[in-house]
Amino acid sequence: MQTIHALTYHHDVPTVTRSTATAREAWELLFELSLANRARLIASLEEVDLTFPQAHALRLLDPDRPLSMSEIAERLVCDASNVTGIADRLEARGLVERRAGHDRRVKALALTPKGVEVRRHVIESMRRPPEAIAALSQEDQRALRDILRRAVKPAGR
Repeated sequence: MQTIHALTYHHDVPTVTRSTATAREAWELLFELSLANRARLIASLEEVDLTFPQAHALRLLDPDRPLSMSEIAERLVCDASNVTGIADRLEARGLVERRAGHDRRVKALALTPKGVEVRRHVIESMRRPPEAIAALSQEDQRALRDILRRAVKPAGR
């Protein structure tokens, strides 16, 4: 078994990550599964006239807690200027509204009632499993879920 060591940084602290051929193959398979599911997800988002970045931003917004533009940018892993364009389009559609944050210079995005409904559609679309996973036995689905939970936990999610 070939093991590759990589130095990565988490909160400016270097950590060593071990990558085996098996781990790379597992990641490649997850990536392929995601790509295969992409077309179905995009078609579902087109039903509500959203791009993936817009849908992802809506998904991040909690109906009871507005998020600052900088928090959204951080969670989308993009520049704040990109969030401005996303927010402009969502606001023009009546899905979000800008509000003054705790610091009046900071703008926060809040869902409108229409935004809450569209967000519900987005979340349902994103949670619908691809046929390849839905077709697995219950036992395999549970095993896959449990393994992925363990893999996601260290990532801080």
